[in-house]
Amino acid sequence: MKFLFSIFFLAFTCTGVLAQTNTLERYLEIAKSNSPLLKDLRNQIALNQQDSLRLLAGLKPQVNLNSGGLYAPTINGFGYAGAITNEHTFNALLGVNQAIISKKNLDAQVQAIALQSQSLLNSGKISEQDLKKAITAQYITAYGSLQQYKFNQEVIELLKKEEELLKTLTRNNVYRQSDYLTFLVTLKQQQLTLLQSRLQYKNDYTTLNYLTGIADTSMIELQTPVITITIKPDVNSSIFFHQYKLDSLKLVNSRLQVDFSYKPKINIFADGGYNSDFMGQAYKNFGTSAGFSFSMPIYDGNQRKMQYRKLSLQEETRENYKAFFNVQYNQQIAQLKQQISENDNLLTQIDEQLKYTESLIKVDTQLLQTGDVRMADLILAFSNYLTVKNLRTTTTISKLQLINQLNYWNR
Repeated sequence: MKFLFSIFFLAFTCTGVLAQTNTLERYLEIAKSNSPLLKDLRNQIALNQQDSLRLLAGLKPQVNLNSGGLYAPTINGFGYAGAITNEHTFNALLGVNQAIISKKNLDAQVQAIALQSQSLLNSGKISEQDLKKAITAQYITAYGSLQQYKFNQEVIELLKKEEELLKTLTRNNVYRQSDYLTFLVTLKQQQLTLLQSRLQYKNDYTTLNYLTGIADTSMIELQTPVITITIKPDVNSSIFFHQYKLDSLKLVNSRLQVDFSYKPKINIFADGGYNSDFMGQAYKNFGTSAGFSFSMPIYDGNQRKMQYRKLSLQEETRENYKAFFNVQYNQQIAQLKQQISENDNLLTQIDEQLKYTESLIKVDTQLLQTGDVRMADLILAFSNYLTVKNLRTTTTISKLQLINQLNYWNR
């Protein structure tokens, strides 16, 4: 009796706790808001925007205030040569420096940063799909465990009704004591299964909270996940192929920057202020100066060709990965669609079998009231019903998992 009381106490307690509900959409929203990876990628995009602004700022005139002084004394004829050190100098200059860069070169540098931001944005979308897939998969798993728990509760309620009737019939010598004990063993077994299914749901639900980033150990009932097959986008607009396109643009941009690195470089500068060695009329040493610098690569050992070759090899590698991924992508989509179709066919057959097992239980239950059914046949009918019902649950969960995997690629 203590065992039975504990069973029903746990069932009642769990039923009360499961009164609250949570949806898949809510878990996905919380997971996105809690994900440190998605936050990191958003921050990296923001950092790239700052790099772009910094690049543009660096091309504006750079103004610096520079000052320096030197005193090299000569004592009794000993000291640095005055012709070299000027003995004592001081300068305080305001300098302006301006790099001259072509618009195409500037556009190439800005584009490199923009492509990096686009790549991070696309990586964020893929990471979001990964997160959505993982959370949805665990939600489905936990929901399947919940359905098993509820089904085991229903079976125990059904068996308890039959147990009361069988007890009465046994007292009236319609059934033997051994028949009643055999049925009671089946009931006890199912009660243990109920405890096991409750523990399984609790573990799966806790794992769901862990993946989502929710610090909660309570057990709440999950609502039925609404998961339908989404329309597969065109390959060219898929986030998984978009990354290959961005990589190609990055390589083209890298080639442009190699070309620009071999263009002439011009820099103009000017300064103004005070610069004196105090050897003459120091108060007149205020002035200005201006100039320019020019450089152009002539020969560097054919490093330019080497860089071109390196970029060509990277492009070849990119094409190989893209071609291989394209085959895997199409094969994965076709395989998942085939498995979903096979699951639908299996569910149709299971539903038909389920009707027969339910009808058999109803007939055996009626025969039990008159004592015209063998206990072995009744237990076998319940066992078949449990098997078919569990098979339907696992097949339904398997179908939802397959749809989740298919939807992962549909963005």
